[in-house]
Amino acid sequence: MAMVPADAGAKPPDVEKPAAYSSYNGGPTSAGAGGGGVVDSVVARWRREDLLDKSPLALHTAAAAFAFVALVLVASNQHGDWMEFDRYQEYRYLLSIAALAFAYSLAQALRHAYRMRRGADPVSAASGRLLDFAGDQVVAYLLMSALSAATPITNRMRSAVINSFTDTTAAAISMAFFAFAALALSAVISGYRLSKQTYM
Repeated sequence: MAMVPADAGAKPPDVEKPAAYSSYNGGPTSAGAGGGGVVDSVVARWRREDLLDKSPLALHTAAAAFAFVALVLVASNQHGDWMEFDRYQEYRYLLSIAALAFAYSLAQALRHAYRMRRGADPVSAASGRLLDFAGDQVVAYLLMSALSAATPITNRMRSAVINSFTDTTAAAISMAFFAFAALALSAVISGYRLSKQTYM
């Protein structure tokens, strides 16, 4: 009687499928294991770049709106006698800076709207980066200067009397501060984009 080897029923080594062919049968591969992380990082980068691309338009529009409200509040704040804004140089200064901030922010908002719609900036890339960074900083500083001048006199007035004149000046100061905050944030973003030398 012939002896049957104990491993006669086992498959030969060459019949086993190599691990390298598992990908053809739907099996996971080591190369594809981290693909999701790469895709997620690319999508996150696109979202970040899209946010940076749209933020100048949104921030300059907000700054223009706040500066316009401050401008209207100061210019219409005339109630006779001592309650006339043009009797105080601090309020005249606030009015002029609010008008400057409104004109600058509106021009920048229109520029960025044109760039996003047409796909081309009317200003060259290098000049546009410098304009965003320097312009936002200068106008934001001027707004803070006007706020610093108008706030003390308004506080002194409100400590003595609270009426429509002092309420309106306080509201105008608040709107000018919001315009300053929008331009200050825009300056931070434009500084980041200038440092990265990317204009999207």
